[in-house]
Amino acid sequence: MEFPARRLAPAVAVAVLLALSACTSSKGGGSAASSDQGTAAPAPSVSNDLQTDYENTVRAVLPSIVQINAENSLGTGIVYDTKGDIVTNAHVVGTATSFQVLLSDQSNALSATLVASYPANDLAVIKLKNPPAKLTPAVFGDTSKVDVGQIVLAMGSPLGLSSSVTQGIVSATGRTVSEGKSEENPQGTTIPNMVQTSAAINPGNSGGALVNLSNQVIGVNTLAAVSNGESGAQAPGIGFAIPASSVTDLADQMIKYGKVVDSGRAALGVSVRTVIVTNSNGSQTSGAGVVTVTSGGPADKAGIQPGDVITQVDGSTVDSSQALSTVLATLKPGQQVPVVYLRDGASKTVQVTLGTLS
Repeated sequence: MEFPARRLAPAVAVAVLLALSACTSSKGGGSAASSDQGTAAPAPSVSNDLQTDYENTVRAVLPSIVQINAENSLGTGIVYDTKGDIVTNAHVVGTATSFQVLLSDQSNALSATLVASYPANDLAVIKLKNPPAKLTPAVFGDTSKVDVGQIVLAMGSPLGLSSSVTQGIVSATGRTVSEGKSEENPQGTTIPNMVQTSAAINPGNSGGALVNLSNQVIGVNTLAAVSNGESGAQAPGIGFAIPASSVTDLADQMIKYGKVVDSGRAALGVSVRTVIVTNSNGSQTSGAGVVTVTSGGPADKAGIQPGDVITQVDGSTVDSSQALSTVLATLKPGQQVPVVYLRDGASKTVQVTLGTLS
């Protein structure tokens, strides 16, 4: 399923509510005052155990959350190791290569430089030039153990308010979510296996942490869903985070090699745009029009050429460039799949062995 979404890096200085809500419990053994006594029943007591869990998690993880200023954007990052590496969203860093980082203790801003950016999964790593001696790296959890209904906290810098925390639950897992086009990624981005959460995620939260009550980062906050109406307003209570397993896999590669060498994501080796073709009978077909083909890539080896219009991949309809990205996000490199395309009004089908998205 594809969701419209909005990136969240830019922020403006306006007021925001920092909410840490606690569950209430009503324990047996007592009774409310009777109505003829004229006194109100006592308020439900707060569950001290859950309250303590919230507070302990905030104390444990918030020192790992930083604010990032990158030219004209502001976002959040997560301390990844004691060497000063910080993971964030690619759309937070944009095209910048130098940054100012504010640690959670509100000390003076520290300078950082870009290690690598991977817009295809909207992840990036930056590094502090002179990391302090006592950095607190975050602990990343096991994505396979993330379940719907788990309580989570979103930590970041919404609207420029650093070290803010909101609370919610894991609403769903395995979502495939699409971002719009950007300067660093002209074709847009489709990210698979995202964690959906009801915790409030606002502009400036991008690159921040989605955290469980075991003090583990289970995702990097990235997107908020938007309505399909003309306003495109942000949909409250529907946010998305890149799963921890993807974050650690890609971040480790960027730190070691300066780039992602094995994304684990499938690619056709083409650049495309949405087109509408008028058929000989007057009907119209929309698809992903091939603009360029990577020499020696999967599509090139299968005989696909610029000007062809891809209409189906592995049995799934492709009626736009975004639809092609969404289908490929569900597949793996090395898979052999049928690809249907139009050329000069005729439909053709070829078998393509998918490559790796770079």
